[in-house]
Amino acid sequence: MRETDVHLGEPPAVVNIGVGVHGVASRTDVFRLPELWQLHLYQYDAELTVDGTAHAIRPGRVSLVPPGTTVRYRYQGRSEHLYAHLRIAAAGPSRTVPVMQDAGPEFPMLSSLLLNAIAAAPGAPEHTRAEIWTALWRVARLTPPTATSRGPHPAVGTAIAHIEARLAAPLTIPEIARAAGISHNHLTRLFRAETGTTVVAYIRHRRLQRAHHLLRATTLSIPAVAASVGIPDLQAFNKACRRELGASPRVLRGTTS
Repeated sequence: MRETDVHLGEPPAVVNIGVGVHGVASRTDVFRLPELWQLHLYQYDAELTVDGTAHAIRPGRVSLVPPGTTVRYRYQGRSEHLYAHLRIAAAGPSRTVPVMQDAGPEFPMLSSLLLNAIAAAPGAPEHTRAEIWTALWRVARLTPPTATSRGPHPAVGTAIAHIEARLAAPLTIPEIARAAGISHNHLTRLFRAETGTTVVAYIRHRRLQRAHHLLRATTLSIPAVAASVGIPDLQAFNKACRRELGASPRVLRGTTS
């Protein structure tokens, strides 16, 4: 399967977007967009050849083709798809994405995002960019990372997502392992191998990062900040701040540099 590397560190520039109608005047289209990415969402059967590699188009599939790529479409008749032509800056880390993927249960959401983006394009281009950026992230996550890709192991990614959504709640490694679908010991080994730290240390670090932000940027009381990051015991919170951040909550609140 042909793949491409895409950067998603900032919203793309949406140069053109709409509903494409093809297969009427001709059953074949051959073209290239020298500077633009092509995002297509399909609801018909056809064939797409990307730089000599053939991909079957089926209802519910999505393609992401990089700039400068020659594409050949072979249609079976009138064919309509949602499309966006994009400039994507090389910002942030890259993600490896198959040129053609089955969107599966994500297809309705991707359709909704593109339709919203199309509707917003005439009067709210920023809204369109936001919808397409969200769609690109969803497309990038359709296929789990492979052993050679730069993303984390799927179980570690699931564990991190579970932790991030529950920093204010009690967290245990067995609970996180269950959410990730692996054993306690397997999670412990994978997590250290992927992140260089332990699950417990990661949770502590993320809680204190959030606490630091809340202490500096909000007027929440210190007890409220402690509770919001899952450390309601003020003595324990004070010790954790000193150990992780180098100062007490009160000192951190007054720091301006």
